[in-house]
Amino acid sequence: MDRKFKVIRGGLDSPLDSNKQFISAYITDTRLMGVTGLYIHWGIEAEDLSSDFHQFFYFDAEEYGFETYKSIVGNDIEEITVIESALLGGLGGQKVKITEKEACYLVQEYAKANVDLTLPLPKGKEEYNFILEKDITLAIKEKHELMKKMCDPIHSEFQVINYFLMRCFGRDYYAAKYLTNGRTPVEIYSDYPISTLCKNTIDISDEESNSYLCESLVESNGKYHIVISEISIDEFLVSSFKRRSDFKVSAAEAAMMLSRPEFITVYDLQTDNDEFIDNSLAEITTNAMMTIHENGRLFLAFNKNNSHVDKAVFRLNEDVYGMFYISDFGQMIIASYNVKGILALEMDLRKSPLKEYMDMTSKYEFKEPILYEFIQSDFDDFEDFLEFIRE
Repeated sequence: MDRKFKVIRGGLDSPLDSNKQFISAYITDTRLMGVTGLYIHWGIEAEDLSSDFHQFFYFDAEEYGFETYKSIVGNDIEEITVIESALLGGLGGQKVKITEKEACYLVQEYAKANVDLTLPLPKGKEEYNFILEKDITLAIKEKHELMKKMCDPIHSEFQVINYFLMRCFGRDYYAAKYLTNGRTPVEIYSDYPISTLCKNTIDISDEESNSYLCESLVESNGKYHIVISEISIDEFLVSSFKRRSDFKVSAAEAAMMLSRPEFITVYDLQTDNDEFIDNSLAEITTNAMMTIHENGRLFLAFNKNNSHVDKAVFRLNEDVYGMFYISDFGQMIIASYNVKGILALEMDLRKSPLKEYMDMTSKYEFKEPILYEFIQSDFDDFEDFLEFIRE
């Protein structure tokens, strides 16, 4: 989606050199997923100018620290919404109000993380440097209260186990400790590099001691391992964490473990007005992210929350409930991993402004995902692609 954002120039004539009055801030409660989004709204007062200044920050607690920064001067709601959706839409969390002190503390802490990780700060430092220069410290209790605001409320043992293992394998030990009784070791897999928890299967080991066996598929730099752990839970906190066994698996074996069905519906589009198509999809996908590919555009529609963590079998990629692929050759292909999802996507399209400009041509159920293969292929037409792979 091509949007023109206002460019804020530095120098004495910049409104950002003026006094800034804090108005509001929020953090997404997605800290236990390892990433969070921060928004701060300031009022700017200058001699001949009164305006608003909106800042967006994207933080990664594992490898990338203070990763992305965006801003807007003024109150163009459409532009603000576009940035908010692009930067924070895929996080799947709720917006939780925080104070000016808490917001500035977070910016400073993640900026320090960049120093520790030898990473450069995002472009636009001249705009957020005034935050870095503030003298801010939080007491231990204040840090805990802020962490509580940043975290999805825990209400099940599956949820705490999956979040805990995610944080341990990501070497995000601060968040891992937050999920324990304070006496449980969290670094028992420190010999592993930072890894992604792709899948986790939880089985009850001992009901009396509330103990669970976990089979985790983890990935780092394209290499996969199965790791077996035993975890005990007491009042939604980890009270025991033991390493049982681990072994390597091939990428092919990992792909089989992660495989699941994919439901696809294909439409012919009767319009090539990209702005109209993108705006129509924006109306029905409030939490979406668009990526550009060689032969089209892919919209990933994310769930509104991270409820996929609250399952006995957790899969990382279940935060996506559907995909819309708009090819440059007049096709729209929608996909979901279950029947309920694909029917919901079809219903959303029937209610959208696009309904007058699309004809359904085919529906498919595949034993494993295939849409990404088509997107990365040289084929223009999905039906031609299917004919080729069937040969």
